[in-house]
Amino acid sequence: MTTFVDRVELHVAAGSGGHGCASVHREKFKPLGGPDGGNGGRGGDVILVVDQSVTTLLDYHHSPHRKATNGKPGEGGNRFGKDGQDLLLPVPDGTVVLDKRGEVLADLVGHGTRYVAAQGGRGGLGNAALASARRKAPGFALLGEPGDLDDIVLELKTVADVALVGYPSAGKSSLISVLSAAKPKIADYPFTTLVPNLGVVTAGSTVYTVADVPGLIPGASQGRGLGLEFLRHVERCSVLVHVLDTATLESDRDPVSDLDVIEEELRQYGGLENRPRIVVLNKVDIPDGKDLAEMIRPDLEARGYRVFEVSAVAHLGLKEFSYALADMVAKARAARPVAEATRVVIRPKAVDDTGFTVVREDDGLFRVRGEKPERWVQQTDFNNDEAVGYLADRLNRLGVEDELMKAGARAGDGVAIGSEENAVVFDWEPTMAAGAEMLGRRGEDHRLEAPRPAAQRRRDRDAERDEAQREYDDFEPF
Repeated sequence: MTTFVDRVELHVAAGSGGHGCASVHREKFKPLGGPDGGNGGRGGDVILVVDQSVTTLLDYHHSPHRKATNGKPGEGGNRFGKDGQDLLLPVPDGTVVLDKRGEVLADLVGHGTRYVAAQGGRGGLGNAALASARRKAPGFALLGEPGDLDDIVLELKTVADVALVGYPSAGKSSLISVLSAAKPKIADYPFTTLVPNLGVVTAGSTVYTVADVPGLIPGASQGRGLGLEFLRHVERCSVLVHVLDTATLESDRDPVSDLDVIEEELRQYGGLENRPRIVVLNKVDIPDGKDLAEMIRPDLEARGYRVFEVSAVAHLGLKEFSYALADMVAKARAARPVAEATRVVIRPKAVDDTGFTVVREDDGLFRVRGEKPERWVQQTDFNNDEAVGYLADRLNRLGVEDELMKAGARAGDGVAIGSEENAVVFDWEPTMAAGAEMLGRRGEDHRLEAPRPAAQRRRDRDAERDEAQREYDDFEPF
């Protein structure tokens, strides 16, 4: 059964916003007291949060579909809908978030670090929020905005100071078990370690972490064996330790050639050239291993490596080795740049930025893209003529009609607002404002007006009668 997972594909869905409410206040002796529809609630976000108590992505391997809750719709009486609850997904320290194309979206390091993987939709406005001096009684409300849907990839890159690398059965697991309190699986056959192991080591006043990376073999950087699967765990380490087996039973191997092979795999993987290295000659408690270590040590030191002879079984040379690692880790930490205070970068909007674009496609369709027009389309109830007219007015005020004319659009041309996957397509008619007015004076209800005096009503009737008489007198038959 799988107990460690360091790469998963996650399908996240944020909550949709609740619909706004179209309602009119009613009470005794006041049947039409004005609009009182409340706004819909905001949809919940899907948020990744670094949690130090989590060490694997196993939960998301078994349950890759995660969805936040939707916002509640608004209600009459100016009651707003409840916001959807954010979904917090704990991830291990060192998790990298990528999109489907492999582009890095976020690198989550440090307890409590957050990343919004999917943003909840806005709630729709109720007709009370849409009322104005010109629109006193809107007979519509805005729909809630759909939440984001996305497929992301989570990759775990272990956060450790030191990485132990080497061939299978070189003694890495034994070494980490005696340096720290870690209890990895240890056996006398290759590929015993199937997952990275972490151990905490204390040497004097320095505390650092050591990662035991599963065994590498020739071709690991191209996917052979388990190397490619776990080489990413070496990326964050400050110090690399080559653990060489001086008592190997394989006749075609020796410590120096093992070192060359592992270095070649690290070079092909890339990004590790500047990491300081230490060489550990392990299993010197065996007579043949001790002799071989003394034979090859001068050659390794001539290459510039700092060499330690140790035995994880007999606990030989471990103290000097652990203090040497502590010194290298302390130097690496001191060399890191000091984090600067967070700066807020303000990028003002260009004066000629309309917030949308109009592009004529090869098939003659005009496509409108932009945050506002796309959001407005999503929030429009196309079964309500008044809501459609309101959308037309908003698009016209934004300047969409002017840009369509500049792009060469003519009456009857197809116009799409939104992406190819989720667009609203209609036949464009120039002068949206005039076309919208054909729907009547939207949002005005004479029943909400104050009663007119009797004399004013008589004057209005007389004026209407006189206007009708003038039209009759001016009529000329064919």
